[in-house]
Amino acid sequence: MNENSRAEDLDVREVLVEHKVDVELIKSFLSNFKSSDGSFKYKERIRRMIREGGKSLLIDYEDLATYDVNLIEYIEKNPDEAFNAFNIALRDLIKGEYPEYVERFEKFHARLNGWVRTVAIRRVTSDYLGKLIAVDGVIVKATPGKSKLYKALYVHILPSGEKHEFEWPPEEREELRDEIEKPPYCPVCVGLVSEEERFRRGTIKLEPERSKYRDWQLVVIQERPEEVPAGQIPRSIEVVLTDDLVDVARPGDRVTVIGVVRLTRSSRFNKIIYTPYIEANNVVVAQRLLEELKLSAEDEAKIIELSRDPLVRRKIIASIAPTIYGMWDEKEAIALALFGGNSKTTRDGTRLRGDIHVLMVGDPGTAKSQLLQYAARIAPRGIYTTGKGSSAAGLTAAVVKDKQTGEYFLEAGAMVLADGGIVSIDEIDKMRDEDRVAIHEAMEQGSVSIAKAGIVARLNARTTVVAAGNPKRGRYVSSESVAENIDLPVTILSRFDLIFIVRDLPNLTKDTSLSSYVLKTHEKAGYVESEVPPDLLRKYIAYARKYVKPELTDEAEKIIKEYYIELRKKSAEREDAPLAITTRQLEALIRLAEAHAKMKLKSKVEAEDAVEAVRLMNTVLEQVGMDVETGTIDVDLIMTGKTKSMREKEVTIIKLIREIMSSGEECVKYKELRKRASDYGIDEEVLEKIIRNLRRGGEIYEPKASCYAITE
Repeated sequence: MNENSRAEDLDVREVLVEHKVDVELIKSFLSNFKSSDGSFKYKERIRRMIREGGKSLLIDYEDLATYDVNLIEYIEKNPDEAFNAFNIALRDLIKGEYPEYVERFEKFHARLNGWVRTVAIRRVTSDYLGKLIAVDGVIVKATPGKSKLYKALYVHILPSGEKHEFEWPPEEREELRDEIEKPPYCPVCVGLVSEEERFRRGTIKLEPERSKYRDWQLVVIQERPEEVPAGQIPRSIEVVLTDDLVDVARPGDRVTVIGVVRLTRSSRFNKIIYTPYIEANNVVVAQRLLEELKLSAEDEAKIIELSRDPLVRRKIIASIAPTIYGMWDEKEAIALALFGGNSKTTRDGTRLRGDIHVLMVGDPGTAKSQLLQYAARIAPRGIYTTGKGSSAAGLTAAVVKDKQTGEYFLEAGAMVLADGGIVSIDEIDKMRDEDRVAIHEAMEQGSVSIAKAGIVARLNARTTVVAAGNPKRGRYVSSESVAENIDLPVTILSRFDLIFIVRDLPNLTKDTSLSSYVLKTHEKAGYVESEVPPDLLRKYIAYARKYVKPELTDEAEKIIKEYYIELRKKSAEREDAPLAITTRQLEALIRLAEAHAKMKLKSKVEAEDAVEAVRLMNTVLEQVGMDVETGTIDVDLIMTGKTKSMREKEVTIIKLIREIMSSGEECVKYKELRKRASDYGIDEEVLEKIIRNLRRGGEIYEPKASCYAITE
């Protein structure tokens, strides 16, 4: 240990002795505390810490209470002094057994874990100043890691050339938020010269390379979306991370921060107003894929009991937005999306997503928004947003410049904050094109990549997307494809596993039942009750997502494989036959079957699960993948926005224009083109649609009125 470090330890020890903090009691705890198996718990942890080259020891809060309640009283009343005592005790123990290891680090840290009493972020007031608290939240912003000056080395150069070196500030400062002010005088000169001479003589110069620094990072944690009171804006608080806590978490991670409440000056009101922040002692990152609901033994018993009900799936589906009449397939799709399939990572690091994305396109007034809001509300981790009120940065991530400090923050958007949960995007068709493009990567790869202002990062966004949109002509036109009905690019359309057309068609029997149902619901608000209570359903979903990972059985594999091969066989029978199914739908079938098994908490995906997945996929393909012209299923309607027959006709028209122009014509008149096209069975209505598509794509242009030429 160098002389400076020894002097610092002596200074700290004097403070501890003055406040009667017993370092020996802490050393006794670390040396003698035994776990349930009889081993010395913290001696083992210290050995492991040294093997891994660390400098922080994790201490379970409950162990302190078990060993000596005075230790808990220490920490709660004087956290700064208590942590100093713990750090000194830890250093002494390491020095006794591993003296060479002490030379590597200037300071060791005791990190608390398992803090039982938490304070809501919006409840952190001046009453907690200087107190140890724990807060739960989501990291929404984070600065890059920096080096914070905490002990500056100055050189006082006298006119004679003599130099006096000293460190400033003379005392050890744990709170690292405020700037270190330049010393007004040289403390070495005290007593050597007069006070007037002390301020006047020579210059004081900072030696930055020889000063002491500590790794430093500022993050902002915000209340979890599901904990924000209705109609209020989420509150946030800044957290300072130091040393090995830097970069342990990133934007989008759900964390529990244990630390001491400090104050920093608010520049807006100068010396009057101070803003609270937390200086972290420890940051515990929650399980990233799932919000951990606290399940009691009673809750688990209820969940297991519900899973044994033979009608559990029907009850769960019926409990999705119970005030909405009918729409069974749509509700089943949302239920499957809530449970999700199994996310897998191959040996080479490739991730196979388990998220099931659902899209509903349909007439206004068909309760699409209600379904989306209920899905976000019932999900253990859910966010609801609308296309008109969402930007690319708001959905994914952004780099934001702090107006006061000029620092750049990485700020997480809705899809990153809902990592492992659900994002409901209503009116997705109202989003701007440049904003919609941003969610491509999140939907397929489950991540958000960003490279702005020198910040290059990739954040997790393993999120299920449940979206809804209105047809661009107000109501759905059955004579047009789904790609033509909704103003969505096919790159996004193809990423949805299930797409439903929700139509409002008159039907006397259905309308009679619906009107009676709605009237009774309005007449008596409590008329409709969920077959599974919402709170239990939320816990059931969380339990299934965390603990249930069903595997495909041979029977299930056979059913899915036969369905896929059968549809592909039909496409291979004729050269001009359209593609009925692709690998993307095959993977969707596997996810749907896994989710169906999860609904009953099964460890195996059985034949019944595969059959239901096939039924649902077949329903979707017949709804949205049907070529209205040929009456066959053509998956290219979803994948590319065009059917095989339309694509071939477009090629035919381009060939005809090129053929006529080769004879010396400047362009091809519409009448001539219509006459030639009729020979190939292309009627006038289809021809006009092809011309519009080709002009929009820039393949042909119109040099004269109703005369078309190929774009060179």
